[in-house]
Amino acid sequence: MFTGIVEEMGEITAVAPAGDGVRVTVRAPKAVSDAAHGDSIAVSGVCLTVVDQGADWFTADVMKQTLDMSTLTGVEPGRLVNLERATVAHGRLGGHIVQGHIDGTGEVLEVRPGAQWRVVRVSVPAHLAPLVVDKGSIAVDGVSLTVSAASPADADVHWFEVSLIPETLAATTLGARVAGDRVNLETDILARHVQRLLAFTPTAVAVSTEGGSR
Repeated sequence: MFTGIVEEMGEITAVAPAGDGVRVTVRAPKAVSDAAHGDSIAVSGVCLTVVDQGADWFTADVMKQTLDMSTLTGVEPGRLVNLERATVAHGRLGGHIVQGHIDGTGEVLEVRPGAQWRVVRVSVPAHLAPLVVDKGSIAVDGVSLTVSAASPADADVHWFEVSLIPETLAATTLGARVAGDRVNLETDILARHVQRLLAFTPTAVAVSTEGGSR
């Protein structure tokens, strides 16, 4: 479990084939400072498991499903990534509850500079659009952000906007994002649970009606 508060930017230093997935090595001095074999580290929002490590690096396996769902597909050495260690139970929840389970990717559609911030508009797949709400939470490349605007339900292309403060621009990879870049998206877990519950509502009502009152 994570909170979407990035602790450092790391760098992919090696990528090796591993069956239908890959094994990546990440330079991550802070993330491995107290890491152990089997620990979880979020890499640009993707929860990965430490299988080997050194003084300032760790190695993790990325399976095919994760490659298909995230921007880690086609990853090459030199890519900068956002890193966050799993949160501790007694820690502060500075962002929001982030699982590190990517729902899909979006494309940066527009970047608008402001006086002290930057507004970024990102496309969102149609099936995820209902889970993105104005003033709600979303993780973009593992960064906990607040949605500042969202496309209407009947839009031809669904999108949302986030406003990035100077600290976020400097401390994460989002500061280098430009139109056309793809980013990892994880929607709010509460929204996903509500959507799942609603999917069963018609059935529940029908069963209740057929059974009658007792």
